[in-house]
Amino acid sequence: MTVKEYEVNGVMKSLYVDDKLSYECKAKIVDRINTKDFDWVWVVDGPEGSGKSVLAQQLAKTVDPTFDLDRMCMTPTEFTRAVLKARKGQCVVFDEAFTGLSSRSSLTEVNKLLVSLMMEMRQKNLLVIIVMPTFFLLDKYVALFRARGLFHVYLKGGKRGRWVYFNNQKKKLLYLKGKPLYSYAYPKSSFKGRFQDQYMIDEKGYRAKKEEALSQKSRVTRAETFMKQRDALIYYLYKESKMIQQEISDLITKFSCGTKLDRSTIAEAIIKLDDELKKRAVEEGIKKEAVEEIKKEMKEQGMNPDIEEEEFKEDKSEESEIEDV
Repeated sequence: MTVKEYEVNGVMKSLYVDDKLSYECKAKIVDRINTKDFDWVWVVDGPEGSGKSVLAQQLAKTVDPTFDLDRMCMTPTEFTRAVLKARKGQCVVFDEAFTGLSSRSSLTEVNKLLVSLMMEMRQKNLLVIIVMPTFFLLDKYVALFRARGLFHVYLKGGKRGRWVYFNNQKKKLLYLKGKPLYSYAYPKSSFKGRFQDQYMIDEKGYRAKKEEALSQKSRVTRAETFMKQRDALIYYLYKESKMIQQEISDLITKFSCGTKLDRSTIAEAIIKLDDELKKRAVEEGIKKEAVEEIKKEMKEQGMNPDIEEEEFKEDKSEESEIEDV
């Protein structure tokens, strides 16, 4: 283990880091971020209680000694704010594991965030670490083209403190081969290591922040679901059936046993859904531009941007590296 000293809340604290990981972080990641105009996205996944968030903090502190609680984000809003405020070369951790990343709505929002903030991340050469239950929940674009590596944290004998790392090429192969069964068995990881249970930010502040994020987590209620369905029906009647707002109001009143829906509510529903659809169209345009930019970058690096599953080959070399060169 390599021992490094870092300041945490004004107090110097020792961090024990796997020797090879420490070297690779300094020799490859820090160098590429600071001198070669790169950004970097890592994923840290694993079962609940395995220590994902602790490892993410240690990785962040190793690459960016200025990393603190403010850039340990629990919600999409915190993550967006942190990325926009971050200085060049800093690290931001999105610890979404505690606030329901496994839900479809949260997952979609995370994927959209990564795409929409990509330019900002690249311009600032940020290291972004995504903490989540499993890497296989990411959509194909983010998993294959945005994430540069995966740390899979696991328990052994009920004890935490172990990880395996899949570099860029092996991470792609793992996603394509392992996703059907959520299996990490193939291919073999690039290398493995251990970590200690050491918080590299204010532990009390972190736990309080996590608890606050959990308490404020929005849950779609049955009433909210019905309201969204109602608004969608109103929008369809207005846009597709060409009914005016008064006609829609009369129709709803007739078939809801006298429950009235005034024109102002109908107008509000139409405007709201119209705005959401326009926003979605813009986001799809951003994603398309982002994909094209990634493909261009891959071509410049001599990689095939349209690579298919059968083209991936297992890396048989004994060389274990953070990133394929």
